[in-house]
Amino acid sequence: MARIKPQTLLLQSKKKKGPTRISVTTIVMCNLVVVLIVLSLVATYRHWSQRSRNQAENELSMIEDVDAFTDSKKFDLPGYAILNTSKGLITVELYKEGSPEIVDKFLDLCQKGHFKGMLFHRVIKNYVIQGGDIQRLGAAEDWTLKGKPHNQLAISPKHEAFMLGTSKAKHDNNGFELFITTAPIPNLNDKLIVFGRVIKGEDIVQEIEEVDTDEHYQPKSPIGIINVTLKRYV
Repeated sequence: MARIKPQTLLLQSKKKKGPTRISVTTIVMCNLVVVLIVLSLVATYRHWSQRSRNQAENELSMIEDVDAFTDSKKFDLPGYAILNTSKGLITVELYKEGSPEIVDKFLDLCQKGHFKGMLFHRVIKNYVIQGGDIQRLGAAEDWTLKGKPHNQLAISPKHEAFMLGTSKAKHDNNGFELFITTAPIPNLNDKLIVFGRVIKGEDIVQEIEEVDTDEHYQPKSPIGIINVTLKRYV
């Protein structure tokens, strides 16, 4: 058996340990795989990003639709009330924006006929006329009977003459009273919620103001509201 020379063995050992060459095809394939992975990640990100934007836009659109519906509903509500009194008609513009809850309550009571036959049970000249249940005066009696027609406090537009309001005191449906001011009354700021103003029939308000009353400011002859008609336009 022939002996292999040490030099030959050394050369064979070096050949075995040498690095294996990677073909160009393998390199290209690896690069393609990396590119595909990157493109897939980018596409996935864009998909979820677009989906999130669409969801946000849909939610915003729904909110806008609800707001538009609410505004439309508010716009469709009657904006005027015509009080048919035993002295004549009084047309009132309702403050739907300024006092929405009170206006809603007032409209609901009008539709239920709450004000039909309501009497003006207190008439204070140069101050206020008050309609409601005479048996349920409560706190309102205190400030109406202690009226100060000549108060010199600063007057805001909502406390001018011919304003329609109701008491701030808590009350149920039967306790919802109406007040029409007949002069500027700044001291009612903490007592009265103004939710409308008389735009026609001021002379009727003044005629009611002039009726004869007793020492308790109660009209000697019954005078009140026959019915209330609601209108969107006048």
